[in-house]
Amino acid sequence: MNTSPTKIHVIHENDTWVEPLRAAFDEIAAPFEEWFLSEGLLDLSKAPPEGVFYNRMSASSHTRNHRYAAELTGGVLAWLEAHGRKVVNNGRALQLEISKIAQYAELAKFGIRTPRTVAAVGRDNIVAAARLVGAPFITKHNRAGKGLGVKLFQSVDALVDHVDGPAFEPSVDGLTLIQQYIQAPKPFITRVEFVGGKFLYAVRVDTSKGFELCPADVCQVGDAFCPADSSPATPTAQFEILDDFAHPIIDRYRTFLAANGIGIAGIEFIVDRAGELYTYDVNTNTNYNAAAEAAAGRSGMRAIAAYLESERRLIEKRLQPAPAMA
Repeated sequence: MNTSPTKIHVIHENDTWVEPLRAAFDEIAAPFEEWFLSEGLLDLSKAPPEGVFYNRMSASSHTRNHRYAAELTGGVLAWLEAHGRKVVNNGRALQLEISKIAQYAELAKFGIRTPRTVAAVGRDNIVAAARLVGAPFITKHNRAGKGLGVKLFQSVDALVDHVDGPAFEPSVDGLTLIQQYIQAPKPFITRVEFVGGKFLYAVRVDTSKGFELCPADVCQVGDAFCPADSSPATPTAQFEILDDFAHPIIDRYRTFLAANGIGIAGIEFIVDRAGELYTYDVNTNTNYNAAAEAAAGRSGMRAIAAYLESERRLIEKRLQPAPAMA
């Protein structure tokens, strides 16, 4: 039985997504507990326990009837940070997770190009934003995850019909994004994974058979689109880990992550027909595809478990009383 005075505390609201992480912790006998924050209490007069805190709150939590999980998590993270606790993916990381606007603005500060995007609130402004961007374009929710609100339009008239129809669903925060549609020469995007702020691996994601980009085996998005060309391609595994991937963008991503309290993330980009790279999503609640990892002999969750356990041991060592003087 592990009697360590410190633990790894995993903050989340989706049991299924945490299952492979639990297994990874068990493999290395890392002491951990879960903070399931769909609802709860936060007593600000008390101090939090010692240990390392890993924030896995998702932007799509409201779709699982956890409407205020992200807001509660924001308060919990502020409390933890005020007490000097080690938080992996801190309050700033959560801000970027639940707002594409904040995310794109921050990426721009580091010279990371994103597709042209116009945010709008209200039906008339959504249509006006589409006229500014020009067809073809996609829509997406500002607070998204799971491909929420992501649809491709070839004309403004088609958007008008959609917005005025029963299928239109506003973002939970009221902000709809109209975004430039990026055409790639081949139907794929690239997702790069980071653990402990270090590059782990890159995954090529085939979009020829649809646009389900969540790597987790349990993800089911349905009719969603990403800013990638959907032309037919030779059948292949949807997720494929790339050997020896290297690109200058990795250094910019690392700097961006470090400046925003993000220790663990997956970042997605697409390259257009002219060879220009566009970054369009930062996932601070990253998941991994089991089939792709098995084929490549890699494990993202094991890397996360090892990183968090190393951080926990550093904290535990720091908390040990100094040896008595002779």
